Amino acid sequence: MRKSRTLNLGTGTFVLLGFAALFFLTTQTTSRGLSFASPPHYDLTARFDNIADLKVGAPVSMSGVEMGRVTKIGLDSKEYKAVVTMRIDARYNQIPTDSDASIYTQGLLGGKFIGLTAGGAETFLKNGDRIDFTQSAFVLENLIGQVLANFTKSGGQSDSDKSKADAPAAAQPKHSEKTK
Repeated sequence: MRKSRTLNLGTGTFVLLGFAALFFLTTQTTSRGLSFASPPHYDLTARFDNIADLKVGAPVSMSGVEMGRVTKIGLDSKEYKAVVTMRIDARYNQIPTDSDASIYTQGLLGGKFIGLTAGGAETFLKNGDRIDFTQSAFVLENLIGQVLANFTKSGGQSDSDKSKADAPAAAQPKHSEKTK
C-alpha cells in the first residue's frame, strides 16, 4: 500500500510539472507573453492582390522592429483584393501617410509577415487609416512555373545554344583536321 501511494504522488507531481512547463513554453513562444489587458493601440488596413499564406497573428514590423500584429484578414468582394487589418502599438504613432506595406517571408520556408517602409510625408497614419501603397507576397511557385514554361517553350535549349543555332554557318568556326 505504501509503495502505491508514493508512486501515485510521484506521478501526479510529474504530470503537474509537465503542465507547468507546457504553460511556460506557450507563453514564451507566442512572443506576447501573458497579458490580460490590451496595450494602447490603433488599427490600420491595407489591400493586397495576393497575401499567400499570411495568417492572423503574423507580425507587422518596420526596420526589423515589431510594431504590431495582423488581427483580421478578409476579402473585398468588389475589388477582389485581400483586406488586412493590423493592430499597431500606440508607441509607434508617427508612421508617415505615404508609407508602404509589403508581405515578406521569414527565412526560406518561414511564415509571412508585413514589413512597413516609412514614407516622407509630414502627416501620420491614425486609427482607421488605410495604407495605399502595397506590394503583394512573392509566390515562389509562380516563378518556378514561369521558368519551366519558358524552358519548355524554347525546346529545352539554353540561350547560348539558341544563339549558336541561329548564327549563320559562315560565322561558326570551322574545325580543320591535322594532316600528318
